[in-house]
Amino acid sequence: MRVINASENSLIVYLGEQATPDVSDKIYYLADELEKVLTTDLIDLIPSYASLLVIFNPLTTDHFSVRNTILSINLEAQSNTKKRRETIILPVYYDEEVGDDLNDLAEKKRLAVDEVIELHTGISYLVYAIGFAPGFAYLGEVDEKIAAQRLSTPRMNVPRGSVAIADRQTAVYPASSPGGWNLIGRCPVKMYDPSTPPYMPVGIGDTVRFEAIDRKKFLSLGGEI
Repeated sequence: MRVINASENSLIVYLGEQATPDVSDKIYYLADELEKVLTTDLIDLIPSYASLLVIFNPLTTDHFSVRNTILSINLEAQSNTKKRRETIILPVYYDEEVGDDLNDLAEKKRLAVDEVIELHTGISYLVYAIGFAPGFAYLGEVDEKIAAQRLSTPRMNVPRGSVAIADRQTAVYPASSPGGWNLIGRCPVKMYDPSTPPYMPVGIGDTVRFEAIDRKKFLSLGGEI
């Protein structure tokens, strides 16, 4: 663990050199413990792949006190706690109609389209981080057989709900936006809804599984084509 001052009222805690399930467990556990201990001294906790940003109230505490609190937490104790919060099932309509790169990906990987779908739905993905846009969850890791580099030229507009792959990460676009990931399908579930708490269906530490559905089911669930 490395603790570094990040601003006048924040510290960043590094718990590893790269993202792994074990590092993610420690981040989730540390965030949970800090929320309990710091209470009103805490403004926000922002987890990422291998780090946790701790933002505190400078009117009630300081770097020294928060640093000591962080260092006092026994991360080994996390092995005796629940490592994941929930497993969320996200339905996906896999088809070239909504997944512009699905057929190309299958061809490049010398796989049938059905094999790509089976590989994508056959793994539970850890939510490593949320960023880029509200509700954009970085999930890992896809099977190496369907890992794919980002597009050389990003699209100007990727539709909301698009399910995509970049390297060994996968994600669902929460809103229409530019993007350079490989599109393989579309999910009807809103990944970010500011009008309805808890606003996002997934959070750091959750696991996600994708479930293939047909076009009719996709539309009945509110999917847009």
